[in-house]
Amino acid sequence: MLVEAKDSKELLKLERKIQKADLLIIDELSYLSFNRHQSELLFKVISDRAEKASVIISTNLEFSRWTELFESPTLTAALVDRLTFRSHILNMNNPSYRMENG
Repeated sequence: MLVEAKDSKELLKLERKIQKADLLIIDELSYLSFNRHQSELLFKVISDRAEKASVIISTNLEFSRWTELFESPTLTAALVDRLTFRSHILNMNNPSYRMENG
């Protein structure tokens, strides 16, 4: 969504909308991979919200494997740092509900 907004010159409008949200939810982060440009856009959104508004991210990857998602280890470290500062991390290493009840 961020890349499309930038391509259509609507990025600033979308960033303002995201900043105004009380809660930003990014679901299934580990199913995507990000090129450098996409990583920088996501980093900016997270940085702008840092210590101002809540973010929830769901992923199957532990933080040590986030370098598999983002091209830059330095950017990845900075992103994780911002997300984990004063955060609550819920580790749900439980069997899949869908697998057990499907």
